[in-house]
Amino acid sequence: MHRPMHLARLRTESGAMSDDIAAPLAAGRASHAKLLAEGISKRYGAVEVLQPTHLEIAAGELVTVLGPSGSGKTTLLQIICGLVEPTSGRLSIDGIDQTRTPAHRRDMGVVFQNYALFPHLTVAENVAFPLQMRRLPARELQHKIATALDMVGLSPFSARFPRELSGGQQQRVALARCLVYQPALILMDEPLGALDRKLREAMQIEIKRLHRETGATIIFVTHDQEEALALSDRICLMNHGRIEQFGTPQEIYEHPQNTFVADFIGISNLLGGRVGACGGRLVTADGELIIPPAMRGDAMPGQDGALVIRPEHVAVAPAGGDGLAGTVIETVYAGAETRVLVALASGTVITVRRSGGQWSPDVGAAVVVTWQHDRARFLRT
Repeated sequence: MHRPMHLARLRTESGAMSDDIAAPLAAGRASHAKLLAEGISKRYGAVEVLQPTHLEIAAGELVTVLGPSGSGKTTLLQIICGLVEPTSGRLSIDGIDQTRTPAHRRDMGVVFQNYALFPHLTVAENVAFPLQMRRLPARELQHKIATALDMVGLSPFSARFPRELSGGQQQRVALARCLVYQPALILMDEPLGALDRKLREAMQIEIKRLHRETGATIIFVTHDQEEALALSDRICLMNHGRIEQFGTPQEIYEHPQNTFVADFIGISNLLGGRVGACGGRLVTADGELIIPPAMRGDAMPGQDGALVIRPEHVAVAPAGGDGLAGTVIETVYAGAETRVLVALASGTVITVRRSGGQWSPDVGAAVVVTWQHDRARFLRT
């Protein structure tokens, strides 16, 4: 694969990073905890917006804090960067207690959704600002600016003003300004929210590349599930002021711990019911469904629960065969795939993903849906 020229210039003949920004950050990639939150909580009067929370992030990780509005993710970020003081708990960075340390004394870089660039300063001057605040010698300052701009591919634009840049270029300036002084932690608060879909996807690749090249520890806050799946080493999924699940994108997508996680991450088909007397089947409004043998230890007779099946694991066929009978109520063409929505007799709607070239039924067609039993997941409700 051809490597962009601005990346090639960052490497020595041996292939190692040659600049003095990436090397110190990459050296921090290790197994020890970069950030440790122990029992951190926040209460405003009688309202607890963040329940006692334990969060451990290793050096060099890119962790996404994900959740709906009001889930507590912004409060957690504000506590980490020192803008809000916790009601209880302890926050450590590199093993040092930072719970009461003011925001301006915490070694953190922040990238905001609105970029927060100085409009009257050039690209180079914007990147130089945090170094000037740290009173770096002029020669060292210029070298670091040049390296940071090279890293994000903006060397030719150093003399331009923010108004002369596209949204994606402005976001790259914000990234360079954050990386240039090698903070212990980089916090990104929905930094791609103002960009269109195509540019968001391009910037996601850019952030993944910069993370890989620098080894920086990044906490990325978003409400976009696809963005979290695409970017993260691990996802911290929050709801109602607590962490619902903390794991890799694959763990959270394939093995959700509860119905909120299953429903929030991606598209899930949830079929609710009650475990039958034998414990091996879930009795639903659409019939008895087999509970995967590996999950029957969690399925006690008489217990409420649900089967979760991802759309890509569901098959659809013309009516008359084995499976749950239903009627196609909508089809959505999305290029590489077609989503087929099937209404069952109970009114439950099942989403099916069909790859390009596969047969897709017409709206109004009578069909049956099936899935392999081991592709379903049983969750207690």
